[in-house]
Amino acid sequence: MRSEVYSFLVNRHPGISYRYHKIHDDATGMRRMFSWAYLLWINFAYYVLFCRFLGRIPEMEIYEKRKLMIKTSESEGHQKDAGILSVEDFVRKIKDYDVISFDIFDTLIFRPFSSPTDVFYLIGEKFDFLDFKNLRVWAEWDARMKCRQKNGHTEVSLQDIWENLEEDTGLNAEEGMRLECETEEKLCYANPYMLQVWKRLQKLGKRMIIVSDMYLPRSCIERILQKTGYTGAERIYISNEYGENKAGGDLFHRVIRDFSGARIVHIGDNPHSDQKMAKASGLDILPYQNVNKNVLLYRPMDMSSMIGGAYRGLVSNHLYNGSEKFSIDYEYGYVYGGLFVVGYCHFIHEYYEQHYLDQLLFLARDGDILRRVYQKLYPDDRTVYVYWSRKAATKLMADEDKHDFFRRFIYHKVNQKITIGEALRSMELEQLLPELSDWQEIWDVWERKSGAGRKQKFIDLRAEDELTDKNAYLLRRFIEAKWERVMTHYEEQQVAAEKYYREILHGCENVAAVDIGWAGSGALALSHLVEKVWGMDCRITGIVAGTNTIHNAQPDASDPFLQDGRLVAYLYSGQMNRDLLKKHDPNKDYNVFWELLLSSLTPSFQGFHDGRYQTEKESIYLETVDITLEFGKYDFNPEGIREIQRGILDFAEQYLDHFGAFPYMFRISGRDAYAPMLVAASYNERYLKEMEKRFQLEIAVN
Repeated sequence: MRSEVYSFLVNRHPGISYRYHKIHDDATGMRRMFSWAYLLWINFAYYVLFCRFLGRIPEMEIYEKRKLMIKTSESEGHQKDAGILSVEDFVRKIKDYDVISFDIFDTLIFRPFSSPTDVFYLIGEKFDFLDFKNLRVWAEWDARMKCRQKNGHTEVSLQDIWENLEEDTGLNAEEGMRLECETEEKLCYANPYMLQVWKRLQKLGKRMIIVSDMYLPRSCIERILQKTGYTGAERIYISNEYGENKAGGDLFHRVIRDFSGARIVHIGDNPHSDQKMAKASGLDILPYQNVNKNVLLYRPMDMSSMIGGAYRGLVSNHLYNGSEKFSIDYEYGYVYGGLFVVGYCHFIHEYYEQHYLDQLLFLARDGDILRRVYQKLYPDDRTVYVYWSRKAATKLMADEDKHDFFRRFIYHKVNQKITIGEALRSMELEQLLPELSDWQEIWDVWERKSGAGRKQKFIDLRAEDELTDKNAYLLRRFIEAKWERVMTHYEEQQVAAEKYYREILHGCENVAAVDIGWAGSGALALSHLVEKVWGMDCRITGIVAGTNTIHNAQPDASDPFLQDGRLVAYLYSGQMNRDLLKKHDPNKDYNVFWELLLSSLTPSFQGFHDGRYQTEKESIYLETVDITLEFGKYDFNPEGIREIQRGILDFAEQYLDHFGAFPYMFRISGRDAYAPMLVAASYNERYLKEMEKRFQLEIAVN
């Protein structure tokens, strides 16, 4: 009967269910009572007052908007706005009390989810049971109603809940209780701020107790506390053992009776139970702000349920616990890059296993942080960080793709206040500078071939002249006239690159080259050189984070390779997540924002040279293959880059720590991985533009 009533009131219309659960889920005490009254009211409004809009879920914007902090980091802003005390000051405020009382969940202990009911997803997966989370929520609600009717209170045990579930679903209650406790014990971890507080109070010899409104059994809670480092509690008060709770104040009255005459302070995150009712019962309080308070302000909600809950939970727990202030750059890596890198690495790993790859090539420099995270997650896979760049590839492919050579080295530099001399030097063709005087003869030959009807005014080419749309094509004609010289100059680089990759790919027949994107030219150029030019029997597949989009001049440049599988994309492509294909706009520097996440402390790679090569630029000589690797300049703000990488690494390590026992949690879709960046792009990319000002990335060929 209760199930039928619940179904009618809650589940008949999605809008009513949505509104009810938004208030009811995770509620305790008076808020839980209010949620039931609210449920009756919205049903009355729908059926009697004909407010039919209540039956529909409020429309969500395609792309969520969040006004993110741009002048300070979130962690620093939170500590300032919430008045978070340092650990030392917190201890100083409470150390003189006779007894110090702590709440458990969201105070001493964190779960790696933004909502505690998200844990039920993992239990349902183990049971192979559809819609388990909602059934588990209902079973607890129903158990509380039965308990209230029978005992006059709503404090139930895990056994009460699972007996309800067993009756409703047929699942074994004993097995269910065991699995739920095991799952909680695997997931729960210490709040680093409170653990420091606890340890310091312990050293001072203070009497500490724990008071919690909780359905879990004492044995489970004690194992969680032991595992997370909270030892030495004098007493543990659990509401389901007494039929009394903090929300009504009775459990606090019990504490006061047991410690008669003692000065007691209570610490907890719940404004009603831990603060209002503790104070009303006669205890002093020192509030601790719930770390999830800012979830709706700053985090994306338009994500899949499990990954979204995990992402938001980890970020809130880490940024807002109060133990540390992080830099803006660190948070850019942690908040906006961490989930992407973990998800991308798993995507790469799945491809590695499914296609039986011999090796993964992480291309410099985007592959730097990607490979470091990948090795932490999948240490048994064969990986290598290889030197490659747009500039090196363009030179090596000059005779194979002359169009791209001139596009990158000349046409991309038109009207950019770059001189003809600088353009030639960027191609490493400075030896042609004295020969610019040959241009008159080359022009005359060109004019004769063009025919008398195409006589044009002669335009001189001088090294100091700015490269413009008027002389760019003429510079190309000049270089083409010297093409044999150009190819001879690049020949030793071809030899060196072939030596390098023959060493790297020795014994390999099937590998993948990993890059950020966007057209996939890096991996495709390497594949062409390896198979067609150097004649090596090794297939190379390109794996990219994202592709060109509708905003590119050549939006479909790589479509044939995506279609035939020689190029594989993670975040989006013409084949999937097409909304991102339309949102991601390189003209608004979206490529730059993503490349900033994967920026590296290593210098830009310029090219390969055979043997010991004399260069003014930084170089490394590799005796194993008798070649020299030439490098250019380092990126601006190396300390900021180091912080971005540290943030990404911390997120990856924490995700592995908390979800390593649940491998499917690493299957992070490209759409979920992009979701934090969509929030960062709110309000005309104001946050991302502030980040861009802190760095000066060099994106184009130089």
